[in-house]
Amino acid sequence: MSGGRAELTHIDASGEARMVDVGDKVETVRVATAEGCVKMAPETLALIRQGNAKKGDVIGTARLAGIMAAKQTSSLIPLCHPLMLTKVSVDITEDDNLPGLRVTATAKLTGRTGVEMEALTAVSVACLTIYDMAKAADRTMEIGGIRLLEKSGGKSGDFLHPEHSK
Repeated sequence: MSGGRAELTHIDASGEARMVDVGDKVETVRVATAEGCVKMAPETLALIRQGNAKKGDVIGTARLAGIMAAKQTSSLIPLCHPLMLTKVSVDITEDDNLPGLRVTATAKLTGRTGVEMEALTAVSVACLTIYDMAKAADRTMEIGGIRLLEKSGGKSGDFLHPEHSK
């Protein structure tokens, strides 16, 4: 911390973007969970629930897309390290209060750097896949609320989003 403010770790003294050297960091178990949602018309949610979307199984396909995306995070986000993930899970649940689908992803590994970006990428791509598969029925869908819920492991310690309860 500098002057009470966090410093950006991916910017060097001259303001240039750089990949952080994690070679000297201690390997620890690291876990991160993120969430996001896709709001849609109640009729669209019913269509997905009934398995009647034109492109097929929306929830199953989005789950796989999220898992695949987590494994490709370093190819998508320029300064992310390639990681050997030991677990990625993507859960998609109906939320009638939205109405729509809530996506939660957890990424885990034993390593020198965190897995927050992998969890966030999994959520983002799963939400985009839901949109893609249901857009023929509803182009007014909204993707939002993508955020880190919690993380553990590493030098910076644990984090729990203030609005998230376990």
